[in-house]
Amino acid sequence: MQHTISSLGELLDNAGTTWRVFDMGRRIQKIDKQTFSQIENNQIPYPFPLQQHAFLAIQFWNSHETETPYIWFLKMPLDEQSKLVQASRNHFASMVLEALGNQLTGNDEAQSQLDNNPYVFTPNANKLAAFNALIKKELKQSASAYYEHVELYFSGKLGFNEWQQLGLQGIADFAMRLTDTNQDNLIKALDQLPQPVVNSLAATLEHSPISVTLTEALYVQFENAVKQQNSENIINYLRMMSNTSATGILERAVAKLVTTPTLLNLDIVLTLTGRCWHVLENHVVALMDYLASEHDQDVFAGIFADLVAIPSLRPHMLAMIRMQNRSEALSRAIGKLFQQ
Repeated sequence: MQHTISSLGELLDNAGTTWRVFDMGRRIQKIDKQTFSQIENNQIPYPFPLQQHAFLAIQFWNSHETETPYIWFLKMPLDEQSKLVQASRNHFASMVLEALGNQLTGNDEAQSQLDNNPYVFTPNANKLAAFNALIKKELKQSASAYYEHVELYFSGKLGFNEWQQLGLQGIADFAMRLTDTNQDNLIKALDQLPQPVVNSLAATLEHSPISVTLTEALYVQFENAVKQQNSENIINYLRMMSNTSATGILERAVAKLVTTPTLLNLDIVLTLTGRCWHVLENHVVALMDYLASEHDQDVFAGIFADLVAIPSLRPHMLAMIRMQNRSEALSRAIGKLFQQ
């Protein structure tokens, strides 16, 4: 009689694999095995829910067979408390056992049978490039063939207008490999980068942990975008700063926007909620007040549902519901949430 597998972690361990888990939702970040075990056992809610799902990348390999990892990109449903729906997890595990048994590696044809199931998703090109760059760095492998050209570009030796031949994967590799030299070159280049490069850099740098020094330089660019009321670059520099260790600087940027509603629009709000959720605790009331005043109820309800699902923000969102001294617009919008 086959042993019942109670978790994906157990499934991977029983197969003798080395494995890692990453969140692929709001930004790419590693989930340690203890936290993943707690998530699987419903001991804690999923920390980074997006659209009532956990977007996961599970990377695994058997070092006795090959150093090339296999990767499952999984979109697993969450319940109303952002806890993993275990029936769905069990369903996926049963499909794995049926297709592969306990031999998870070494059979590419059997792996391909798992490509068409309700839990598999394909990350967008930006996220996939950033993930590939992160994996190569984690495994101490060489960057892609596009990296050296991008590194040369940011050094200024090619001329900043010569950006057409830059590869997205190369930009992602650069963003994940911010050595002292690369960081210095990037800081010096910020004033001179063409818009397409700024856009691509934002889409990849948001997944890379960045230093205080780089954050300070990016904040200067953010302030310039605010002065020019350039929404595109307000968003770009928020994204670039969003994974900083200097959360005080990021919160300063968020506060500047939230306290100046004339700077806000829906795209900026979605960037704040999607990338900067971890510094929103003190700003959810002002943000939701803006949405209640300037946007329709569907937008308000959608963003409310998104934020209340995040465990770190849930207490602040529920406290807002109980607030006495709130604006009429916010009171009305909250009231409509509970009208059936």
